[in-house]
Amino acid sequence: MGRRKALLIGINYIGSQHQLQGCVDDVNNMAEFLASRGFSNHPANMVVLTDMNDPRGPYYPTAHNVLAAMNWLVSEPGCMCFLHYSGHGGQVPDEDGSHSSGFADTIVPVDFERTGQIDSSTLHRALVSALPPSCTLFILFDCCHSGSAVELPFVYRTDDDGNVNLMDNLRAGAELIGEASHLIRGDFAFDSAGEARHLLAGATSFFRGLKHQYDGDYEEGLHSVGEFEEDWGRENRSVFMFSGCKDEQTSADAFINGRHVGAMSWAFLETMKTDVDWNMSYVQILQNTRALLQQRYSQVPQLSCGYPFDLNNPFKI
Repeated sequence: MGRRKALLIGINYIGSQHQLQGCVDDVNNMAEFLASRGFSNHPANMVVLTDMNDPRGPYYPTAHNVLAAMNWLVSEPGCMCFLHYSGHGGQVPDEDGSHSSGFADTIVPVDFERTGQIDSSTLHRALVSALPPSCTLFILFDCCHSGSAVELPFVYRTDDDGNVNLMDNLRAGAELIGEASHLIRGDFAFDSAGEARHLLAGATSFFRGLKHQYDGDYEEGLHSVGEFEEDWGRENRSVFMFSGCKDEQTSADAFINGRHVGAMSWAFLETMKTDVDWNMSYVQILQNTRALLQQRYSQVPQLSCGYPFDLNNPFKI
């Protein structure tokens, strides 16, 4: 492999009604970790975008600057690339019908009220489709609705935290249906139709997942994601992604050991502190971060990749 490149994006949305507390600290902590593992923190090798930077400069996390930095990250062959995003994640209606839920996951640039959010298809084309075949890209997304944020065609499926069973899923799906029905009847005073469509889409995804369980398709291991495998499966890019939660979940902005941090970023870094010799596998990292999160939060981290890969191999960057 050639040189190692890193792009770190942390957005606290300072001064807005959407303000977060720990995202800038997350990328500072990640930069420190990467430097301890041999990454250069020279701006030619590590680009850090935060909303603590000059709003007029190239390191302020506007939609334009985020996409330009992603283009820089994957712009040359033979590199080991690392991307960390800590900020808001969202969902927008799926305009091309390629998502079974009816919604696409997004990340939220600092200027989203003017430019909009960056959806998962855009992120896939910018990061995965554009990645030279000789490169490897590792992604950590610490945001809500991040499970499919880059539309990778293969996901390591688990039984959530080891305690979720079929009845728990049935109950969750039924609750979504019930909430949507209340909205349709007008029990709430906000955008009932839009909220109901969103909830019903989530319920549809839940029950489609249950059908797969009945079909014997829920064993732990690597599984293809039909809608993304059809679109992107032939790319076979060396891309691996840890995401802070499932598509339908939120990701916590936490206060741990006297500091504001993103829960997923914290759990990942705590896990990696114990693996100084790069002996831990992808699956072990997923399991360890999940165990740490389970002590405090309901979110379930996810692991996905760009081609069928044995995730029991050691994680090395």
